Amino acid sequence: MPKMKTHSSAKKRFKVTGSGKIKYRHANTSHLLRNRTKKRKRHLAQDAFVDDADLKRVKKMLNL
Repeated sequence: MPKMKTHSSAKKRFKVTGSGKIKYRHANTSHLLRNRTKKRKRHLAQDAFVDDADLKRVKKMLNL
């Protein structure tokens, strides 16, 4: 059996923390920011963690 390849876009988007959680950056933070409130932009700037419902799928893409 050949080795499983890591999903190329997933390895660029997700990072595994020391405790095993998977971290990612929010969408909607690159342009058209004048339309968004300061509060929304501030919250979008924070990193987020993958939800439990999606964890299995993301781990499969990352070969974890």
